[in-house]
Amino acid sequence: MKNKRSMKLFLRLVTIGLALAPGLWAQSSLSSSKTGCGYYEGSTARLKPAAFIEAAENNAVITGLWKFAFTAKGNANIPDGAPIDAGYATWHADGTEIMNSGRPPMTGSFCMGVWKQTGRRTFGLNHVALSWDPSGTTFVGPASIREVVTVDGRGNHYSGTFKLIQYDTNGNVIVQILGVISAERVTAD
Repeated sequence: MKNKRSMKLFLRLVTIGLALAPGLWAQSSLSSSKTGCGYYEGSTARLKPAAFIEAAENNAVITGLWKFAFTAKGNANIPDGAPIDAGYATWHADGTEIMNSGRPPMTGSFCMGVWKQTGRRTFGLNHVALSWDPSGTTFVGPASIREVVTVDGRGNHYSGTFKLIQYDTNGNVIVQILGVISAERVTAD
């Protein structure tokens, strides 16, 4: 009888120890850093996958998936209102962004950027793309897209301006396009 109770107590202790071990290990062995696999702050770890870092932690209402449209405005050779691009962009809580452009995939439809919050609901984005000719076989050069956007009070729309500069492979400006951005949040519902 005594052996059964001892064995049950031993198994409970082992179970509790195993349940606590990951948290104790993480608290004792991680320093201040942020990575793509989790979020670490100070000398203790908050073991959450990066995908679950809540926007409120960074006060970033911009995080999430957005359906966007770029429209020309203020250019000498492109009429105001001309569509420039449309697609989907994801703004991540870690300050990175990825865009799936409406461009044909062979010309470089995916590109990435980094963002920072510049006001209560305003954000600046430095977006970098690699452009190819229409055949998808000749590299044209890098493109820079700078955005300044503001998220509305409900957090479901943003709007702002963009400046797109396409460079050749030697860093010379091929074209510059100015315009406005409009986007609406895509939800899981």
